[in-house]
Amino acid sequence: MNLPIYLDYNSTTPVDPRVLEAMLPYFTQKFGNAASRSHAFGWEGEEAVDIAREQVARLLGAETKEIVFTSGATEGDNLALKGVFEAYASKGNHFITVVTEHKAVLDTAHHIERLGGEVTFLPVNPEGFIDLGQLEAAIRPTTVLIAVMYANNEIGVIQPIPAISAIARRHGIPFFTDATQAVGKVPIDVNADGIDLLTLSAHKMYGPKGIGAIYVRRRDPRVRLTAQMDGGGHERGMRSGTLNVPAIVGLGMACEICEREMIAEAARVAKLRDRLETGLLAIDGARVNGSREFRLPHTTNLSFPGVDGEALLAGLGKDVALSSGSACTSASMEPSYVLKALGVEDQLAHSSLRLGLGRFTTEEEVDYAIGRIRETVTRLRERALQ
Repeated sequence: MNLPIYLDYNSTTPVDPRVLEAMLPYFTQKFGNAASRSHAFGWEGEEAVDIAREQVARLLGAETKEIVFTSGATEGDNLALKGVFEAYASKGNHFITVVTEHKAVLDTAHHIERLGGEVTFLPVNPEGFIDLGQLEAAIRPTTVLIAVMYANNEIGVIQPIPAISAIARRHGIPFFTDATQAVGKVPIDVNADGIDLLTLSAHKMYGPKGIGAIYVRRRDPRVRLTAQMDGGGHERGMRSGTLNVPAIVGLGMACEICEREMIAEAARVAKLRDRLETGLLAIDGARVNGSREFRLPHTTNLSFPGVDGEALLAGLGKDVALSSGSACTSASMEPSYVLKALGVEDQLAHSSLRLGLGRFTTEEEVDYAIGRIRETVTRLRERALQ
């Protein structure tokens, strides 16, 4: 077993060696621009992009023409919200989203408010779920988008996506989900789930950083987006810019591996997560935040009363790599806005750890982490009593 142990898979994942192997030729031998249609180097790049688009589409149950490559989920979230805001301006300017969304959605929603749009931010219950009755009651004649993330990045809670999309469909409103944490971890079918727009990022599923995709439904209903990046009209005019062929190849291969291995991997990782959770809940007062029934197989979020989360992270030193919340808000000393939305008190929220397991996590690493966290919590509590 090598130290440090990595238990922050929600933040990012290592590139799978099979993904890297698929990417490497496109940096050197097969370096052509996929938009160069006049010679073999360009054709080779274009073919690689087409294959990757098929791999992404297959994982989502989508059509290849519905996949648009982006630099990642943050860009995809911006394109989804701002693109709808502009494209549907003649219909309305009201959005519905949730207080526990990723900052890429929340901050974009606030930007839309500054542009004159109106946004309803739905609360969640102590388990992390929205109330479907509140969602339906929030709909107005001017509502043009419902945006609810598939699974939360801090607590792993999976929202009732088919039920949410059914409400959206009944009212003729496009439904968007940021599925960054869920894609490749749990089965997603955009048609069965009734999803009209979906974003994902390769680096959460053992692919490279800096590449992602947005799914945009083409029929029943056709969803329109106004491009936020102007240029050569790449990606059906929705996202101009020279395609990052090596990264796109990596995203495609990451999706193919997930499609093949996801079910078995989820079962293995869920067992490790439960083992980790059982070991840590033996600590006096420890509690799990959010639903334990409907959540991602690799995620748990626990609070340890009487212990400061930052002190706990520091106490674990260089042995165990994990986080006290989302990597995107780790610079903030404020308690997690997700946990506060669940009704968790500030002091308890400050004592929380997010643990994310993954493809390369072992039982030995889990057992070691349990021991180190127990030992550190005990030491910090004793010090507080002195």
